[in-house]
Amino acid sequence: MKTYVRSFGCSANTADSQVLSGCLANAGYRLTDSETDADVIIYNSCAVKGPTENRIIDALKRIPPTKKVVVAGCLPLVSFERLLREVRFDAVVGPAAGESIVQVVQRVLNGETVTQLEDALTAMPPLNLPRIQTNPVVSVVPVNYGCLGSCAFCCVVNARGHLRSYSITEVVERFKHDVAAGAKEFWVTSQDTACYGREIGTNLAELLTAVVSVKGDFRVRVGMMTPNLITPFRDQLIETYSSPKVFKFIHLPVQSGDDKVLRRMQRFHTAAEFKQTVAAFRKAFPEITVNTDVICGFPGETAPAFENTLKLLREVSPDVVNVSKFFARPQTAAWQMHSDAVDKVEIKRRSTEAAKVAKQVALERNLRWVGWSGEILVDEKGKVEGTWIGRNFAYKPVAVKSNKDLLGKTIKVQVVKAFSTHLTAETQ
Repeated sequence: MKTYVRSFGCSANTADSQVLSGCLANAGYRLTDSETDADVIIYNSCAVKGPTENRIIDALKRIPPTKKVVVAGCLPLVSFERLLREVRFDAVVGPAAGESIVQVVQRVLNGETVTQLEDALTAMPPLNLPRIQTNPVVSVVPVNYGCLGSCAFCCVVNARGHLRSYSITEVVERFKHDVAAGAKEFWVTSQDTACYGREIGTNLAELLTAVVSVKGDFRVRVGMMTPNLITPFRDQLIETYSSPKVFKFIHLPVQSGDDKVLRRMQRFHTAAEFKQTVAAFRKAFPEITVNTDVICGFPGETAPAFENTLKLLREVSPDVVNVSKFFARPQTAAWQMHSDAVDKVEIKRRSTEAAKVAKQVALERNLRWVGWSGEILVDEKGKVEGTWIGRNFAYKPVAVKSNKDLLGKTIKVQVVKAFSTHLTAETQ
């Protein structure tokens, strides 16, 4: 039997999907890249945003009735009633299903309808399960599941539960295995890497210190960190970033530049705390890439509050800003904030304006790199034939042209042009 696995959403979902594929292949199922050829179609779903949910629902509706369908991931725990109402499926499982997917698929092929959600909030599959990497150069390593947050806009905690971390030993063993297998770039990922280890008496800085001690030529990209949670060990974390194996890259979602809005969002940092953390990292690493997120139109966001967000973006000048329109998600505190809702037309206007500012500051940051010479690790093929994308020490995406296969190679380049999203370079 042939199975097709499609992943939506975050890098943690990517890691989960690779394990689903690996466990199925290990059990004798044939994997295919085509839905048309598959007997069983598995969608590892995302529920973080309304438009993403709609896109997944629409895709599920287009699957022919001859196919067996398994909906995995966050969506079954966030919008189960909608799935029941609008689409046909043979099984639903939660995030991090791990090797249990093999039994689920077998039961579906035997004609059963399977609902396996009871353990979703506590699931934690072993880190040594078989995987099928979508990119041989990049290893995606989940270091914890769940988080410590209670963000008013976020439904993911209802799908992935509260914090549970892998031990440092487990993560180090995974690094050793993947370095030996040829991985050159590691993504340390989770819903929030800043809360890693809180319940087992350690933290992210101690984890990074351990993984960079693994022998081999590789680089580490650290995933999203909630600003307030890194404050207690910020100096220690900055020290670990001094390792040449750690990309000079931080993803700190600020969400709003207004403290009143942040409190309504049930975020536990202030705009000032965010700015202090960015300043501390930039003092240590002036060229560090700063990635952040903002939500436009959260209930109660006044025009002056939105202006505070724009002011923060201009002041901090992040390299990357992920701008989102507010969408109320089921099972969240914001779902009930109808009386303070911002008009949808105004939300669209604000997001357009924020995106314009974000694009402007990103271009200004990237223009500083024109003329830079140095090494990049080529970690993906470009969208245009004969182009490749590599990352420099600050995780800046650098596009180069070459008819050679450069995947996994470290090459010397000189940046010749900057765009708001990437740099272009010539090989040296």
